Amino acid sequence: MDPDYYKSYEMSWGTLGTVRPYSNFHPDRDVVQIQPALEKKGNSTCRCSDLVRILTNRSNAQRQIIAKTFKEKTQKDLAAGVKKAVSGDLGTLLQELLMPPLDFEAHRLQQAMVGIGTDEETLMEILCTRSGKQLQEISAVYKQLYKKDLEKELKGETSGDFAKLVLALLNKENVAGVVQRDIEALSASLNGKKADAGPWIDILTSRDLDHLNKVLMGLELQTGQMAEQAVEKRLTGDIRLGLKVLVQCIQSPDIYLAKRLMTMKTPIVQGIMVSHSEEDLLSVRAAYLKLAGASLYTSLQKHFKGDHLQALLAICRSED
Repeated sequence: MDPDYYKSYEMSWGTLGTVRPYSNFHPDRDVVQIQPALEKKGNSTCRCSDLVRILTNRSNAQRQIIAKTFKEKTQKDLAAGVKKAVSGDLGTLLQELLMPPLDFEAHRLQQAMVGIGTDEETLMEILCTRSGKQLQEISAVYKQLYKKDLEKELKGETSGDFAKLVLALLNKENVAGVVQRDIEALSASLNGKKADAGPWIDILTSRDLDHLNKVLMGLELQTGQMAEQAVEKRLTGDIRLGLKVLVQCIQSPDIYLAKRLMTMKTPIVQGIMVSHSEEDLLSVRAAYLKLAGASLYTSLQKHFKGDHLQALLAICRSED
């Protein structure tokens, strides 16, 4: 562990992120070490360990400065250099670390919609764990990067009640509501022959978290079952998945993200760890330990190897 990491606690006191600004930051010095690490000579491969050590021990803002300094010194793009020099999952991870946060979220949304089939859960993960303001910023970056309107793209990739849910989340807003009235509306929506997803979409995407937690607790008392169980029993298809994710994220986004990490699927693990490394990965780690009975740090060692593992461990940062 780099001793400067511990000094960085002072700089980022109170953060729940695992990656913090590097206190002894010299971008010129980093670039000097990165340049030879990217060069392949003969049959030798790139010195990935140097890239991993530097890029996982700098905050995203510092990585952007490194990329800018690299461009000024070499007239080359650092992300393109990494893509050329490092293949596989490690190469993807290092490229993800070099993306500004909003670019990365836009990239994840685009990847969830590209090709055959849509990754509905990744769409929901991002839409449910980001604020309305953040989603508007991500939408603007998405348009800039892909020359497409995010709302139209989501509309084209989804249908029915799930499409309504996704679009409501993208444009989420806080509208005042009455707790008991919202409880009654959700309870009534479950009583017919076919459950009505409409009130769930309207209420769960337009109230603040404190209000929604009171509503979900009241609904549980009134119906005798957890909101997630009610959704599971009375709804089907994509809307069932979407509302289950939304309910989980309202009640505890840390637990939801920890459950996602437990799949140990590379794109999911990398997406969440990079996305939350400077925000709340410590909270997600604590939830993971409680759910899995083992730390995230230990679990990563059982599923990954080599420099790729070292990069993930550096982002995770330490044992719990």
